[in-house]
Amino acid sequence: MSDAFCPDCKRHTEVVSDHSAGDTVCSECGLVLESHSIDETSEWRTFANESGDNDPVRVGGPSNPLLTDGGLSTVIAKPNGASGEFLSSSLGKWQNRGSNPDRGLILAFKTIATMSDRLGLVATIKDRANEIYKRVEDQKSSRGRNQDALLAACLYIACRQEDKPRTVKEICSVANGATKKEIGRAKEYIVKQLGLEKGQSVEMGTIHAGDFMRRFCSNLGMNNQAVKAAQEAVKKSEEFDIRRSPISIAAAVIYIITQLSDDKKPLKDISVATGVAEGTIRNSYKDLYPHVSKIIPNWYAKEEDLKNLCSP
Repeated sequence: MSDAFCPDCKRHTEVVSDHSAGDTVCSECGLVLESHSIDETSEWRTFANESGDNDPVRVGGPSNPLLTDGGLSTVIAKPNGASGEFLSSSLGKWQNRGSNPDRGLILAFKTIATMSDRLGLVATIKDRANEIYKRVEDQKSSRGRNQDALLAACLYIACRQEDKPRTVKEICSVANGATKKEIGRAKEYIVKQLGLEKGQSVEMGTIHAGDFMRRFCSNLGMNNQAVKAAQEAVKKSEEFDIRRSPISIAAAVIYIITQLSDDKKPLKDISVATGVAEGTIRNSYKDLYPHVSKIIPNWYAKEEDLKNLCSP
């Protein structure tokens, strides 16, 4: 019970709430103070197959505009403990008879969601990858192609477009067996198809070495001071004509920064953390070495420290 002002009693009295009718009634005179009120508290009910489950979910997933029915179709679930006779029952027959045109899309979206979760990607990238796949699928020209490579390529393009690029090697690690070569071919195919759809080239976004820096440094367990120095150094490196891939430059800068710190990292560890071959890191280091004095921040390393770096 709670208190409320009753106009008939001319004072605050205890009131009773009738939840079934939505009425609030004065306990002394019986006056209905409020009718058809809305209960704003949570109404958790269990709709699981087993009544003992503590399942607070009473609604389905959110609607998906990429699906024909918005993702709000009804699916008849198989009862717990049921065996093969369920499929021969009338419910099972109706379930199989009602073919879902979006079944392939739903499976593809689930695969993209799984890959996104394994890479720790945000929901906006996952949604962009779903949208790219839907546009490619609508053109009905992807039949016969490697599905895993196609989905991985959609995720790679989505990361580029959302300015959160991942390396092909990182995407390949969650691509269910698809190789880097297959993903690369799928990416070219998708870009071509989307370009034909729009009548213009697809904007992929520019990759900078700094886009990978924080993640690579985190993989190596570098301290905040070293991470800040690496980010400043890689930004300075863009001022010079170093004809190496952004990933290779990022790996070489990390190698230089760690060699100037007390916590030196072996080249093998940097190669594993960045996915760049040791030989490639050495070659990139060779290209960066002449510009080291201008790239490395003065507050992080003095000129004498730079002279102690090993000559490539």
